[in-house]
This record gives sequence, structure tokens and C-alpha cells, in this order.
Amino acid sequence: MRHFFGLLVGALLAAVLLFGGGWAAQELVRGAVDNVTPSGDTRMLVALGMVAVVGLLLGLVLVRRTSPLAAFVPSMVLLAWTVVYALDVARAADLAPTASSLHAEVVQAGKGMITLLSTGVYGALGVALFLPVLMPSRWASPPRDEEDEFEEQSY
Repeated sequence: MRHFFGLLVGALLAAVLLFGGGWAAQELVRGAVDNVTPSGDTRMLVALGMVAVVGLLLGLVLVRRTSPLAAFVPSMVLLAWTVVYALDVARAADLAPTASSLHAEVVQAGKGMITLLSTGVYGALGVALFLPVLMPSRWASPPRDEEDEFEEQSY
């Protein structure tokens, strides 16, 4: 059951890394180009908050003893997209949601995704998320106390 929840957490983390991180990166780049102070622009503050949330979720998945699927799913998404980018830049860029028919915020997140992909941030995050999968202790269930086993066996 914990691996099923790990799969769900991994899918959620992948979406937050891609869309939240992409939107925040593009917004922060806009602020840096326009020389905007974060305290004077609400969107910049929200972007900084989104970076903090992405970092917090990433840290919790890496440090906490959760199912390795919680780290495996986003790592495979990020590494696969990085490999596609290394083989064919145009095809990798087409995977990002940048069509003009989409909502403006989604297009902005897509442009931020391309920025993070082209700078290698997604590749580095993919490798960092893949390392916990290699630890055998992550795949084993948590140790149980002997008292818990005694209570379960009593009638």
C-alpha cells in the first residue's frame, strides 16, 4: 500500500517540479531582466514562495523514508526528458506546453520548463531523485516493534 501512495506522491511531485518550478523560473527570470525587486511585485513573491514549496517537497521526498516510487517517478520523467533533449532539441521543446491556445500561465510554465531543461537543472534533479531508489533500505518495509507483533497475534 505504501508503494501505491509513493506512486501518487511521485506523480504529484513530478507535476509540481514541472509546472510549479517552470512557472516560478520564468517569473523570476522576468523579474531579473526587468530589474524588479521582489518586495514590490506580488508575482515575484509568489514565485519565490513556489520555489520554496518545490524545494520543501523535494527535500521531504529525498530525506523522509517513503516509498522509493515517490522519487523514482519524477526522476524518470526528468531524466527521460533530458535524454530526449540531448538527442533532439526540437522534439524536447515540443513536449513543453507552449501553444498559444493554452492559458497564459501554462504557456509561461512551459517556457520556464524549457529554460530549466536547457540549463541542465532537470537532469541534475533527475539524478538526485534517482539516488534514493538505489538504497535497498528504501524498498524494505519499516521495522516493526516486537510489541506490535505480540498485540496482533493475541486473540
